[in-house]
Amino acid sequence: MNSIMTHIVAGYPSLKDSESIAELMLDSGVSYLEIQIPFSDPVADGPTIMKANQVALENGTSPEDCFGMMERLKKKSKTPILFMTYYNIVFHYGLEKFCKRAREIGCYGLIIPDMPIDEESYDHYLKTCKKFGLHAIQVISPITPDVRLKKIGKVASGFVYCVSRTGTTGVSQKLDPKLGQYLARVRKYLKVPIALGFGISSKEQVREALKNADIAVVGSAIVNLSEGVANDSRERIRKFLGTLS
Repeated sequence: MNSIMTHIVAGYPSLKDSESIAELMLDSGVSYLEIQIPFSDPVADGPTIMKANQVALENGTSPEDCFGMMERLKKKSKTPILFMTYYNIVFHYGLEKFCKRAREIGCYGLIIPDMPIDEESYDHYLKTCKKFGLHAIQVISPITPDVRLKKIGKVASGFVYCVSRTGTTGVSQKLDPKLGQYLARVRKYLKVPIALGFGISSKEQVREALKNADIAVVGSAIVNLSEGVANDSRERIRKFLGTLS
């Protein structure tokens, strides 16, 4: 399969089903798996993933459930698995405790879109991730200025997550034709691989993304397929992943 990172919301449509879908993704040969710990106000996410977060929380999904899921998955797979969530979750769990637990279960890194590098002197997020051997994945948008890219380049680890557009997650009909210029600007300042997400939902868009990026991120399109009868949703996702390879 091409270098693809897929995304699930833990607990959607149920905790058991989301773990089963995650296993399917890993078995299909994805390069990375991103597990979202549900949060009540997922500000970077569009309607599809917002709804999934709401359902997951209504199902009672907790950070401990997510740790347990990753721990079980890592016992079966060597594929890098990351947690994506919002800093409120990490803060209330306890930053050091969260990072220590994540590393113990084999987590590759964290994607926390509302944790800017400017807060490092107060929160010590980057320092704590480094202490426990976690990649603190930085998020970059098309409007991120060069001066900030330069700062991010000094702390970037693992890879960077470049969003393909301003706004929130969600399926798009087409990608921005200026992606090449945007990612070329990012590469001027960052030496780590580039993951490109937001709006990638077809084989053609994966190919287009990988002309300039190293990893294509597919999220909302898969979450859309997750709803419904468990066996049916798994089969839909299996077929969809097959079209991306």
